[in-house]
Amino acid sequence: MEFTFRVYRWINLSLIASITICSLISTSSGVSRSDREVLRMDGDLIIGTLFSVHAPPPTEVEATARQCGRVREQYGIHRVEVMLHTLEKINKDPAILPEVTLGCEIRDSCWYSSVALEQSLQFISDNLESERSSKKATNPECSGSQDVSRKQITAVIGPGSSEVAIQVQNLLQLFNIPQVAYSATSRDLSDKTLYEYFLRVCPSDTLQAQAMVDIVLRYNWTYVSVVHTIGK
Repeated sequence: MEFTFRVYRWINLSLIASITICSLISTSSGVSRSDREVLRMDGDLIIGTLFSVHAPPPTEVEATARQCGRVREQYGIHRVEVMLHTLEKINKDPAILPEVTLGCEIRDSCWYSSVALEQSLQFISDNLESERSSKKATNPECSGSQDVSRKQITAVIGPGSSEVAIQVQNLLQLFNIPQVAYSATSRDLSDKTLYEYFLRVCPSDTLQAQAMVDIVLRYNWTYVSVVHTIGK
């Protein structure tokens, strides 16, 4: 929580970004729609992001409805703010990526596979449309002006759930789009023969379990209590 409070003090979002966050929060909850709101920040390289801004739908809602639940302030909104703050810090530091700026396209996965896949399809659709527009703009036989300002997604960060990340990876790798997970820990995702374009910044469940066993053996502990929670 201390880190979160520091982020709140540091972060300096523009008015446009603040309005977009509000749209991202208000649109998806309890509504099934394909044109979900998106928060986009321009840059030389665009990073697609899947954050669970909303919780999954209530259990009584049909899976095909693709609805989202309540807003997840600490888990969802905070991650959006940290993402924007981090990109701002990177772009202002010429020692990190000189002459290159990072942008983002943040979409709500709702910690729900059907919504995450829908949003991933939108990443792919935008990439294909951007590629077609670029070809038309460079083809002298094509007439009319083309908007080629919308850049393709370079990679996708998220989603948080291992189950959802596996389904998203199965889709993204068909289009050679790298995926970087920040909290998906399933050991299945370590299989590079199946998930060639998947990377993560957290250890797998297998490595975490092995570390705990090593600690127990190192200190000769004879009794260990484990607290398990199921959070969505």
